[in-house]
Amino acid sequence: MLEAVAVTYTFIASFVLASAERNRRQQRPHARQLEFFGRLLMALSLTLSVLLGGWAAWSRLIG
Repeated sequence: MLEAVAVTYTFIASFVLASAERNRRQQRPHARQLEFFGRLLMALSLTLSVLLGGWAAWSRLIG
């Protein structure tokens, strides 16, 4: 299950970054869906890093 989530996350991140780069090169505005998924990926990454960092700190303190 974790592999499927990782592959999906990677696919969406790759698509969002490639689309944003193409729009930047062509000097076009981003679509609303692209901005939505970009912000969603940013929030997901930040949340996951905070949770994993907290878990690592907690496990370090406990034992």
